[in-house]
Amino acid sequence: MRFVFDDCKTAQAAGWLLHKAGGTMNYMVLIKLLYLADRKSLVKTGVPITGDKMVAMPHGPVLSRTYDHVNMGEPTETDQPTAWYEYVTEPEGYNVSGKKTEPKTDELSQYELETLDSVYQQFGQMNRWVLRDFTHTLPEWSDPQGSSFPIEPETILRAEGRSDREIREMTEAAEELWFLNSLARIAHVAAR
Repeated sequence: MRFVFDDCKTAQAAGWLLHKAGGTMNYMVLIKLLYLADRKSLVKTGVPITGDKMVAMPHGPVLSRTYDHVNMGEPTETDQPTAWYEYVTEPEGYNVSGKKTEPKTDELSQYELETLDSVYQQFGQMNRWVLRDFTHTLPEWSDPQGSSFPIEPETILRAEGRSDREIREMTEAAEELWFLNSLARIAHVAAR
């Protein structure tokens, strides 16, 4: 099951969560909230919000590129630009802040904003260690022993009671979206 990673949507989701938190948040909490929102959307609709790859790491499940954005810092002139740093600062200590007082949300649907709000309401007040420990109880996570490994969306869907037929239909829909997006990217490059 493949999804299209949406850098701008991911950045706006992070900006929205930071806005809900008053502008600043521990970056582990932010990463976990984004993971939980993607997970919730995946289970309900068959599609995550960000499209980022889910991975198991020692401190629990995370979104791979989102984790990299936080840990690698702003891109240099030779790196591919990212929307992340239009919305989120580099970490200071263990905290990140929103760069916009009123972050844009035009890439996020009403459902996605409601999902982010719901996840923030449920988990946003937890400290990072309590939230980390909670994510260790999720059925898709197991300790990677200092490394990391992918978490397959099908694993989450099965753990949440989705039938094989539902998972197959969700996988087909995700593959169609991924293929169409690939064609659009090829057309965009060819048009340059």
